[in-house]
Amino acid sequence: MLQGRGIGVVIPARNESKHIGQVLSTIPSFVDHVVVVDDGSEDDTEKIALSTHCSAELSIVKLDGLGVGKAIDSGHQKLLEIFADSKFVSAVMAGDGQMDPDDLEGLVTCVISGKAEYAKGDRSNHSDGLRSMPLIRRLATVLLSFFTTLAAGQTISDSQCGYTATSDKVLRSWDWEKSWSGYGYPNFWIIQLAKHGWKIAHHPVRAIYGDEISGINNISFFIKVGIMMTIEHHARNLFWLFSFKVTPHTIFAFISYFIGWIAIIPGISTDLERELVQRGVSVFIIVFFAWFCAHIFDRRAVVVKQQLRNINSISKADNAARRDFNA
Repeated sequence: MLQGRGIGVVIPARNESKHIGQVLSTIPSFVDHVVVVDDGSEDDTEKIALSTHCSAELSIVKLDGLGVGKAIDSGHQKLLEIFADSKFVSAVMAGDGQMDPDDLEGLVTCVISGKAEYAKGDRSNHSDGLRSMPLIRRLATVLLSFFTTLAAGQTISDSQCGYTATSDKVLRSWDWEKSWSGYGYPNFWIIQLAKHGWKIAHHPVRAIYGDEISGINNISFFIKVGIMMTIEHHARNLFWLFSFKVTPHTIFAFISYFIGWIAIIPGISTDLERELVQRGVSVFIIVFFAWFCAHIFDRRAVVVKQQLRNINSISKADNAARRDFNA
């Protein structure tokens, strides 16, 4: 427990017999419960996890190779059962030892303090930076962070870091049936959090790399995650457009996105676009300007959505306090 809040840790693991013991043995003492999700391991991951001394209570959840996203979801859901109605923070640490346990307290404190409902590790802002990260991963992280920033409507400097801490309020409202099971899990969560107005904080964490082997197929990963982010980004904008509390920023963002799309779809254009092309303005410039404006409006819409959620939360808390007082 930390500052009166329960702390749980989810550790997704698949064939991590070489690292899982070290991860569990270094779990900080303020952690109440650890859930290791063994996602179809063919080695001694479960056996070593059970035989390792851990300062927290330990549970094992067994899955059959359903993917890292599904493994993390299952761990969160297990912690919801364990903590029941108590307030808690659920953190995610990898089973391969890439996450420094010394960074955990700062990460969960971002949530406990009310700074955000979801805190994620940011390796790029740590004093060590990304220097220990392999070059290909470093480039992929920068590229994916850029596109996640566009999709989430807010600056995301290290989208692929899976070291996170989540408030139980988020977990209790999450639609587990529509989650993402694959490696694009962090990107999906960030977009969905933005969609529903949850605040995201970024906490510097150290990047640790050793002899662990990634199971990601780079080409298929970029294609699948790229398509997913594009779809979810537009779905978020449409969700806000047809919601009860639609804002002008959302409307302007939608119009700007629409102008950009019709400029590149063959056979469809507006009189304004045809006039601009005739005057020598390239379609690329039209699309870039339209989508740039859309992103500016979208970022403001995200801020407004967060403010509305915060106001709604305060109102609910006030109403609950009045009920308690009258009772």
